[in-house]
Amino acid sequence: MSPGQAAPREASEPHATDGIWYASYPPEVAREIDPSRYRSLAHFFDECVERFADRVAFVSLGSEMTFAALGKKAHAFASYLQGIGVKPGDRVALMMPNTLVYPVALFGTLIAGAIVVNVNPLYTVRELSHQLKDSGAQTVVVFDRFARTVQDAQPGTRVKHIIVTGLGDLLGGGLNLKGRAIDLLLRHVKKQVPAYALPDAVRLPLALARGARQKFEPVRVGHGDIAFIQYTGGTTGVAKGAMLTHRNVIANLLQALAWAGGQLVDGEEIIVTPLPLYHIYSLTVNALAFLAIGARNVLIVNPRDIHSLMRALRHENFTAITALNTLYSALMDNDAFRQRDFSALKLAMAGGMATQRVVAERFRAMTGQTLVEGYGLTECSPLVCATPVVDTHGGSEFDGTIGVPVPSTLVRMRREDGAWANVDEPGELCVQGPQVMKGYWNRPEDTAKTIDANGWLATGDIGAMDARGIIRLIDRKKDMMIVSGFNVYPNEIEDVLAAHPKVRAVAAIGVPDPVTGERVKAFVVRRDETLTVEELLKFARLHLTGYKVPSYVEFRDALPLTTIGKVLRRELREDGSIPRKSQD
Repeated sequence: MSPGQAAPREASEPHATDGIWYASYPPEVAREIDPSRYRSLAHFFDECVERFADRVAFVSLGSEMTFAALGKKAHAFASYLQGIGVKPGDRVALMMPNTLVYPVALFGTLIAGAIVVNVNPLYTVRELSHQLKDSGAQTVVVFDRFARTVQDAQPGTRVKHIIVTGLGDLLGGGLNLKGRAIDLLLRHVKKQVPAYALPDAVRLPLALARGARQKFEPVRVGHGDIAFIQYTGGTTGVAKGAMLTHRNVIANLLQALAWAGGQLVDGEEIIVTPLPLYHIYSLTVNALAFLAIGARNVLIVNPRDIHSLMRALRHENFTAITALNTLYSALMDNDAFRQRDFSALKLAMAGGMATQRVVAERFRAMTGQTLVEGYGLTECSPLVCATPVVDTHGGSEFDGTIGVPVPSTLVRMRREDGAWANVDEPGELCVQGPQVMKGYWNRPEDTAKTIDANGWLATGDIGAMDARGIIRLIDRKKDMMIVSGFNVYPNEIEDVLAAHPKVRAVAAIGVPDPVTGERVKAFVVRRDETLTVEELLKFARLHLTGYKVPSYVEFRDALPLTTIGKVLRRELREDGSIPRKSQD
């Protein structure tokens, strides 16, 4: 068995709970999907380009790119990759926000038969260095604002080729005067591009020009080949790469479309994409599923800038949107959003973190549309369950459940003794289906712990299924936090803070927050009493992405421990979950 591959999967014995959710399926939703519909994601992409050639595929900062133009640029990028020696199975890291370059680089990499490694552009040098080393990526496409991070992280990695792109790239035809003006403004006036030294780096427009002059050599890519190494935190705090095959991702985009049950019309939809496409939720649903129906995809570079977001939507009568609980809340606080005409809106999806009832109820009252709640995880490409998609101005009230399994998916709850739970009995939520990952990259032991011989993936989340097949989550991985839709694991934070010479011991937990869902709180035992909160947080910001940096720090004389010396985070959650100001 090759490194990181899952154990062989055997037939799974049926269980009493299997399929009871079909009674809750809307009549227009098929029970099964057929992943063999496409040979690979490259085949899928080429068919979409051919079907919708003249339609606009993506919009960014007022500039449009048709499907035909996207296809031409993606193939040019694939040719460039071949020209610099990228072979099928090689890893290409993409480190950028939602610009027109992302889909070009995404599909170009897949067409070349290489593996996409999505990277959060906000990663610190330490985080990026780990991901580059672990994946073995030799090629990186990076947004210029984050090129210095690549510069500092490159030593010790296998990276040989770096392609640098900017916000202005691909925003106009010909000389691209609009794009050049934007880049000059950002670099020289607003000073938003830190200086970097990457002497061998190639700018994206030059790479595309070179690729366009080269002959592309078609490659054979099949269902079993890896399309993405998508990194996710682990319960140990070590980021692991989920190997998602072409079949995994094709299956999940077809599952998402099947769940829409005919609500969406080919060539007529407009989808708003505020969530970063490097996130698996946005990648599968926005970049892929909506591509399949020829949707006009409105890319939002920075969703935190609500003013710019609303300006991007000023002339877009969108029919669908995906967002997190926090973004929906922020949008509904905006006067311009509240005053919009939502009569065209067909589908509003929420995922990435739990949706609060108050947000769902406000959204329904404002738009007449019920938020569709999705549940998934990176290891499942990601969609596992969803609440029904309903007609505009219809549907049931938000009930806080995660709905039922999507087509071709089995979900069971596993008891602590390993047996399958019955209806209404809590247990660990386990998934079996074509969207379940191949395994963790180069981590066969972790793969074996997560996926059993029958192909059941253990999520670590505790849930229960009622007699209708509807699932509610009772608890999630006991120590994991979700901050603004991103998984945050305490061990990683603790490892970083413990490296400070004035720290003796540290533990991290999540505390509720009405804006971000949760925030990080750190309990610290000082080795040196001169350590201050400001000093510790300054240290943390050097090594952690912003959303992982503790919002609260509480110094203590000791941490609660078990008899064998493990920190009792449960006790800290019980008596320390009320946010207090950071204190000395």
